[in-house]
Amino acid sequence: MLTIYPSLFRKINPAKYRRERIATPDGDFLDLDFSEQGNKSIVVILHGLEGNSGRKYVLGMVHIFNGAGFDTVSMNFRGCSGEPNRNLRFYHSGETADLHTVITHLLSLNRYTAIHLVGFSLGGNVTLKYLGEQGAGIEGVIQSAVAISVPCDLKSGSAELEKRHNIIYMQRFIRDLGEKLRLKALQYPGSINMERYNEVRSFRQFDDRYTAPMHGFKDALTYWEQCSSRKYLSHIRIPVLVINAQDDPFLGKECYPYEIAANSRYVFLETPHQGGHVGFVSFGEDFYWSEKRALAFLQQV
Repeated sequence: MLTIYPSLFRKINPAKYRRERIATPDGDFLDLDFSEQGNKSIVVILHGLEGNSGRKYVLGMVHIFNGAGFDTVSMNFRGCSGEPNRNLRFYHSGETADLHTVITHLLSLNRYTAIHLVGFSLGGNVTLKYLGEQGAGIEGVIQSAVAISVPCDLKSGSAELEKRHNIIYMQRFIRDLGEKLRLKALQYPGSINMERYNEVRSFRQFDDRYTAPMHGFKDALTYWEQCSSRKYLSHIRIPVLVINAQDDPFLGKECYPYEIAANSRYVFLETPHQGGHVGFVSFGEDFYWSEKRALAFLQQV
């Protein structure tokens, strides 16, 4: 219930975005949506699988941080801004080079003295993996991060989504990803085989057939192993809050890194009993619990 409630019933105003398109080193582009208040601190917001900067959970974060004195920039992953990206590849759960391009761009503006990250689901995994890859090298560049509803073990999360209670979500993801692939097949004739796509029923099948070969991985298992942020958590060297609800229908038990957090000075794990997947609804209030918690954590840092 808490997973689907916001998308169906939450009323939230659009953000006053200013879109900026930046180039990537491989000749593609990223569309960034800035919501600016003229502040010296900025929050980079990363959406989830098949999301974009207009999703309600993104807008909630934009509004609460703008109101508290932060600029925000909502990053649209490749192919998620309303226009297909140029290259054959698009985005995946472990693609961190594009986030690095965004951070580099923000630094080049010489406008911000503090950068923070907030990532949801897939975007949360990208956030944590990136911070782990950077290790101590990110100190002084990014001050803190919050990752919400994170499938930090991709194999576990994929297995959970295959279960019967998630069939509606699984079908929707496969359908939406299929539409992107069909556009890619038109862009790159002969590069993508869409025959019998209607037989794809799981991320295991999808990632084996498309994600892995398109992005240089041997197969789905290799992709999941190399891109799961769980293995990078112990290398993080800035304060990070991970929020995974215990009733999240998309997360397997390996997505709750209790032991890693207990032994880390930097990774803080909170697992509220309720919240669903990117839900955390606060009925009767303008902002949801996850938004208020994210703001409090960044302000505390």
